[in-house]
This record gives sequence, structure tokens and C-alpha cells, in this order.
Amino acid sequence: MKVAVAGASGFVGKALIEELQKSFEVVALSRAAKKSQQKNIEWRSCDLFSLLDAENALQGVDVAIYLVHSMRPSAHLTQGTFDDFDLIVADNFVRAAEKCKVRQIIYLGGMRPENPQEISRHLQSRWEVEEVFRKSPVPTTALRAAVILGAEGSSFHIMARLVNRLPVMVCPAWTKTKTQPIALRDVVASLIFCVGRTDCFNKIYDIGGPESVSYLEMMKLIARIQRRRRGLLTVPFLTPQLSTLWVCLVTGAPRALVQPLVVGLKSSLLVSPERKLEIPGYHFTDVKTALQIALGTYDEHKSPLAFQGVPEGPHVVRSVQRLVLPQGQTAASVAQAYLEFLPQMQPGFLKVEVSGNWIYFCWRFPFVRLLILEYSPDRSWTDRQLFYVRGGLLARKTARGRLEFRTILGGEALIAAIHDFEPRMPWYLYRWTQALIHLWVMKQFGRYLNQHKNLSYSKHNKIERPL
Repeated sequence: MKVAVAGASGFVGKALIEELQKSFEVVALSRAAKKSQQKNIEWRSCDLFSLLDAENALQGVDVAIYLVHSMRPSAHLTQGTFDDFDLIVADNFVRAAEKCKVRQIIYLGGMRPENPQEISRHLQSRWEVEEVFRKSPVPTTALRAAVILGAEGSSFHIMARLVNRLPVMVCPAWTKTKTQPIALRDVVASLIFCVGRTDCFNKIYDIGGPESVSYLEMMKLIARIQRRRRGLLTVPFLTPQLSTLWVCLVTGAPRALVQPLVVGLKSSLLVSPERKLEIPGYHFTDVKTALQIALGTYDEHKSPLAFQGVPEGPHVVRSVQRLVLPQGQTAASVAQAYLEFLPQMQPGFLKVEVSGNWIYFCWRFPFVRLLILEYSPDRSWTDRQLFYVRGGLLARKTARGRLEFRTILGGEALIAAIHDFEPRMPWYLYRWTQALIHLWVMKQFGRYLNQHKNLSYSKHNKIERPL
């Protein structure tokens, strides 16, 4: 059996592939090309924002394990929110799994609070990704976890750095919130247990250790294990914003990571007895032992992957916006609406020329082609429309730059996205001019769609028929 792991470079992924390769052929997916000295591990370069990359990466795979979270920057400039990035990446993975006839998807997501009204944006994103998988015809097994205790885990790293760097700590009220943490090795065992098991198909399981504890209790345990004397004082008046600020200052963790995590810590995350995963003959690790194991290989000076900044390479842009999809419309009709909308932004000055599969956004006086797109009929369907960026005054011609419109979650969400875009103008000038204008244009386009939600885009509306 061949098992693919998306997110193999993360701290869960690295531990998982080491255990998986003892029993399975492993395909490890990573943005950067890597080589393995182990014969049962094959590394495949894959940017999951690219559907084509995802399809190539899942060729010949029987089971696909998804460990990806989009809270780390994927480009030098990202426009959009982590939940929209998560949504498009998960949709690519599902589409690729369907095309490659993958037999099972295993998804490691986040625990859900008992009260749905308390769900944070971070946990809401985890649930939304789970819904993408559950709506797929590929059988899915979803494992929900709270805090994963491992030396390179971001939550553990934050707690350990706070304890190590602050002799006296003023703790906000959320540090008393109860959670059910799980050791990294138990997460790995749970994932491997579900591989290929038909009785786990289309099931949701909660995974957690045997104890429920607060973050305050875990930090006290970390201090005790390390034999450090620490004063921890709980106060009720620290807001999530202030908490985010001091956590970032003390630990060096990026705000984009800390803020959604802090907001999510207001809710108790406990294993539901009805959904609890039971592994015959296996005993889950207690909190103290899990912390001891994590601290055994913990290196305060080595930042986890989630703390790291933008990837190396040329300055590229990723912009993802979620828009309201008018009832009865598709990605194809929205793409056509976009071509009709843009000239209305600057009537008399801006026009769109269409010749076959080529689309030119032009400035009339003086005549300049601002942006050149090539429609890709082979990679476009009713629910997805793809255009490659082929140059113009505002863009460099690249192999991967592209614009796409797609519907997700059965038409519940509409995504407009630009990927791997390389501007032609100087980077800093671009960031404060063209990049901001793009966001404004997409906001106006969203309003345009809402105003024309009952409009049917038929042949006679079309500029020509490239779509």
C-alpha cells in the first residue's frame, strides 16, 4: 500500500513518515524538493495551491493523509485570510484525490467545542476543511485533536518559551481553560491505525490523552520538570489582543499564528465519549510523560516551522478572496462577469480584448496592454476557470502565474485567486500601488456580483466565447 503525507515537513509529518515507512511505501509531499536515504520514502515536490501539482503528487497513491495548515506565509505578499488559503488548498487536494482514485483520505483537524457559538475562526477553518473532505466521494477519516505535545509543536513551543523566559508571569483568564492534550506519538499511532481500515471510512474521531488539564497547569508542569521556580499569577483583565501582544513579544512567534490560537483558547476542547478513538491494546500517554518526552528534544533556539517567515525565492504574490456566489451562477459565469465588469471601472479608458483563448486588459490612451491572460480550456470546468498570466505592462511572464475562479463546498463558497504572480514594477512600489488597487477592484467586483445576482450570463452577453 502506498501512503502519501501532505505536510510531511511539519513536526507531525516528520514523526509520521518515520513510523509509516516501517510498514508502507511512503510518498512525502513538500514544497521544496528533497531526497531520502530510506528506500520506502519518496519525496515529491508539491505546492498544494496548484491543482496540477497535487494531481501529479498523488499519482499511484492508495491513502492520502492531510496534515496541512495555511497559517505560515506561502508567498512574499499574501492577500487574504488563512481560512481562505486553507479552503483552496483542501479543495485542490480533494480534486486531485478524486482524479487519482485515492481510496481513503485521513485528515488531522481540530477539536470542536461543545457550544458551536464559541468556535473561533481558527477552529471554524479546521471544521470547514473537514467539510470539504466529507463532501468528497473519496472515503474520509477525520481525526480531531486539541493541543499536540511535541518538541517542535507551535503550542508547546510557545508554552515552553514563556516558562523559560519569564520568572514571573501574569496569565490571562484563558490559561485556565481546560483542554485534552495528546502526545505526538499518540497522534502518529492514531493516524497509522486508521490507514486502509474500511471500518474507519467516513467516520469522525476525537483523539486525546487520558487527562483534561488547563494551559496554566501545563506551564506549571513544564517548570516543575525543568526544576525552575516560576510565579504564575492569573488576572481577568487581559484581552485576547493584549495576550497576543505579550505572547509575540516574549516568544518571538508571529502574530498571524498567535492571534487565532489565543482566541481559540477561550473554549474548552475535550474528547467526546461518543467519538473517542479506541485502539485495541494501546494506551494513550499521560500529560506529564508527554511533556517530559517533548522537553527531552526541545531546543529553545530552534524555531518550529510555523514560526518561520516567507519562503526563499523570487518575490511573488498570492491573493485569495472569498466572494458571495449569486444563486444559480457558476465559476464560468463569474469569470465572464469579471471580463464585463473591468471595463466599467474606467469607462472610455479601460477595455478588454478577447482573441481566441487570449485576453488583453488594455489602457486606451495611450494604448498599452496592461495584462495578458491565456485561458486554459484543458484545466477549466464549470466550477473552475483558469487563466495563465502571460505578461503585459504590469506583470512578468512566468510559467506558474495564474488567475482562477472556483466554487467550493458544493457552491457555498466562491474563490477568486491569483497565484505566483510576479509584478513588473519595483517590489516596494508594487506593494503600495498595484497590490492595493487589486484588493479594491476585487471588493468592487464582489459588490457588482451582488447587484447582478439575478443576471444570467448567456451567449449574447459575452464579449466573445473563450470561456
